[in-house]
Amino acid sequence: MTMLAFDGVLFFPVTPFDQHDQVDHGLLAEHITTRLPYGPGGVFPACGTGEIHALSAEEATAVVATAVEAVAGAVPVVAGAGGPLGHAIASAKGAADAGADALLLLPPYLVSGPQAGLIRYVDAVTAATDLPVVLYHRANAQFTPDTVRQLAQNPKVAGLKDGAGDIGVAQQIVLAAADAGADWAFFNGLLTAELSQAAYRGIGIPLYSSAAFAMIPEVAVPFYNAYMAGDEARREELLRGFYEPLVALRDETPGFAVSLIKAGLRLRGLPVGSVRAPLVDPTAEQEARLQRILDAGLDIVGA
Repeated sequence: MTMLAFDGVLFFPVTPFDQHDQVDHGLLAEHITTRLPYGPGGVFPACGTGEIHALSAEEATAVVATAVEAVAGAVPVVAGAGGPLGHAIASAKGAADAGADALLLLPPYLVSGPQAGLIRYVDAVTAATDLPVVLYHRANAQFTPDTVRQLAQNPKVAGLKDGAGDIGVAQQIVLAAADAGADWAFFNGLLTAELSQAAYRGIGIPLYSSAAFAMIPEVAVPFYNAYMAGDEARREELLRGFYEPLVALRDETPGFAVSLIKAGLRLRGLPVGSVRAPLVDPTAEQEARLQRILDAGLDIVGA
């Protein structure tokens, strides 16, 4: 079976758009290369933070190609694929052609199928390329432990990202994969995962995705270091002073898990443009509050 290994914060870059709503590949490359010195464990282009829901398969492939070139082999590049089956397969093939190291398979579009149907969806995408695949367990693609045991027999399935937030089920999934002999990479994919990661570590899920890393690695990395070192005082200081206020602002408007990251990048000098529909940008008042949250985080870490 294929194995994936990550060491560090998992970096989900945004997709910058120019004034004509076209992907700005120069800014994307700058966004990625300026984060590499902070030591991400992997780069995940054209995923949720990268607005895969609003990208064509051709755009997604181009985004992945830019990411691969920018990363230049420093860490694994895991490309997003998902949605309608045809789009998922096209994105998967495009990512493979662009040189990605693996895929993150997001849920299918709109419909909810039975577990047998989810297995067929995974099988169809994994058959399209030789790339290992990480499953995204959330929304209408939530896998039961029995399904995980079956998917563990697919040599191309190499991991699972939990975005459902049911700790009990997540624990059962980890155990089911182990029982099936699968050495999968597991990580916490909840929104602002730093808030819930201590609980996930306790059930055998040590990794997490960090949208905050894309926006403010100066804070995200000290948090990760405190988490890894068991420095609870530092971890809780950052939770209270930065992450909790960020989550409170995030929860005001649907889609702000992405919109705030792009707004934060703009506030910090990288003109990544607006989010695409159906997401919306924060108001001026919300951006002002975001600026205060960013400043507070930087003050805590002395940056």
